[in-house]
Amino acid sequence: MANQNILEVSKELEQKALEAIRLAKQTGSVKKGANEATKSIERGLAYFVVVANDVEPKEVVMHIPMLCEQRKISLIAVSSKLDLGKAVGLSTPCAAIAVERGGEGDKLIKEVVSKVSGKEIEAPMNRKEQQDSKQEHKAPSEGKPRKPKKE
Repeated sequence: MANQNILEVSKELEQKALEAIRLAKQTGSVKKGANEATKSIERGLAYFVVVANDVEPKEVVMHIPMLCEQRKISLIAVSSKLDLGKAVGLSTPCAAIAVERGGEGDKLIKEVVSKVSGKEIEAPMNRKEQQDSKQEHKAPSEGKPRKPKKE
């Protein structure tokens, strides 16, 4: 899948990326499969996406690079969907994954992305932190006054 939007990595960096995914699976949150990865990207929850190069037909994952580019999400390609599946704990191949929370894998993810693209990435806040942040900035709303019950 020779696409200029996907950062293909060396075997060494590929192994680091797969290890980061294993750690993220154990201590963070990872979405498995092209459909789940796409939903995570569209909802703005993913911050790191990995796609397998050997996916057939290519149309299964061909939309993911464009979505990642629009959302400014880091994306890399690994050579094997079987290796990607094993990294997320599946016994079957996996076309794509999206990391929502890296957990202990954050350090390795940042290292892989910075070596490949030369840019730093920030892990997004988790959902609880997002909700807390929204509530701090939210003004109290005034609803309709309730009518007293008739007795």
